[in-house]
Amino acid sequence: MNRQLTPRRLALAASVLSCALWLAGCGSTGTVPGQLSDVKTDRGGAGAAPRASNAATAREYRRDAARHIYEAHRSRIYSGQLPPLLYAVGTLQVNLDAGGKVVSLHWMRAPKHAPEVIAEIERFVLQAAPFPAATRLGAVTWTDTWLWDKSGRFQLDTLTEGQLQGD
Repeated sequence: MNRQLTPRRLALAASVLSCALWLAGCGSTGTVPGQLSDVKTDRGGAGAAPRASNAATAREYRRDAARHIYEAHRSRIYSGQLPPLLYAVGTLQVNLDAGGKVVSLHWMRAPKHAPEVIAEIERFVLQAAPFPAATRLGAVTWTDTWLWDKSGRFQLDTLTEGQLQGD
């Protein structure tokens, strides 16, 4: 048998090693850490199951997920119109399985000037799990923009009460 190292065999070995490393990274530890922060939660996925969502599209599901966040973090919701200048604005995608468990987080626009806000938003999402199960959609990606005031209170773009006009 010829065991000579050829470019073709080297490429095959590299691809096998690459696949093995990729699959090793897919293992689940049972919790989803924050994407840009080291935040972990003790409650993630352990809360009582909320009422199921009957949304037919991911866009319709946004409202159910936003209401769920508001219910879970009532004391942190900014009441009324937001001030003209916000401390941070970030857009986060949350991938949920069919049961409403957080599978992964992906920042589309992270407020990197405020890493404490990134960590807090990721913590809020993980603590609020499970989200309403999307019975008509199965797994769903919920995308929303977080509007963060310097007081530490927020609104989600889906349920915002608007913003005051600056002078």
